[in-house]
Amino acid sequence: MQPLGPTSLTWRFFGDNRALLVGPRAGVLQLMLPELGQGVLDHSVFFSDTLGRLKRSAGPILNTVYGGQDAAATGATVRDYHRDIKGVMPDGDRYHALDPEIYFWAHATFVDHLFYATETFMRPLTEAERRVMYEESKTWYAMYGVSDRAVPEDWEAFQEYWHKMLTEKVAAHKSAKYSVGYAEKGLPRPKEVPAVVWKVISRPVNAVARFLTVGGLPPETRKILGLPWSAADERRYRTFARTVRRADGLWNVLPRAVRYAPPARAAFARYGSPR
Repeated sequence: MQPLGPTSLTWRFFGDNRALLVGPRAGVLQLMLPELGQGVLDHSVFFSDTLGRLKRSAGPILNTVYGGQDAAATGATVRDYHRDIKGVMPDGDRYHALDPEIYFWAHATFVDHLFYATETFMRPLTEAERRVMYEESKTWYAMYGVSDRAVPEDWEAFQEYWHKMLTEKVAAHKSAKYSVGYAEKGLPRPKEVPAVVWKVISRPVNAVARFLTVGGLPPETRKILGLPWSAADERRYRTFARTVRRADGLWNVLPRAVRYAPPARAAFARYGSPR
């Protein structure tokens, strides 16, 4: 299967830096699948080196989209990172990260991230565009070389799958609760920031982090994780999102180095800009 390229909608939107405003939505949702959360708990350095783990993951995931002819090799590398991630759940059931149902859930959270970020902070999509982007997500998933038995057939089936996962499958796993703990307790002081400086800036930084983290989660998962979010919070979030969308014209005249993540910019230089 040919990888995604400049003619795809995914290339246009996935590497757009406005997607960062979604916060850690995909990562939190991944950890709410109990088997995936347990795999992270058992095998990952996520708890001891959270930011480092996220940075190391971001590049390869972006390059399964923007890698061009190298995308499948990158996808295979990402897949192979997970070969030895297996173990036993608290109830005695076994799990393996390459189980297609588990692996596809991780991918599905990135697909959701793409749709949510685009429509919340960039522009609305037409129904036809949603269908096209979902088909592109299947091409993207194929780059990993994992069985597609868990992949919903079309956009409607994906929506049904997503609703079922949020209402029947996800849970407040310890890994997920840890990942949003700072929303209530505040972020730890980065080592590079002097204590006296952090004392001054921590309050606004933590307020923004909570706003983006909790606001970016689906309502169902906020409730499961016990994260308070009022009607006033929701109004502020919607106002913020609307303001970002309305600035689209200004955003598009900024340098590409501001607008897109490095893997996307490298792909545009190598293969051509989205169209």
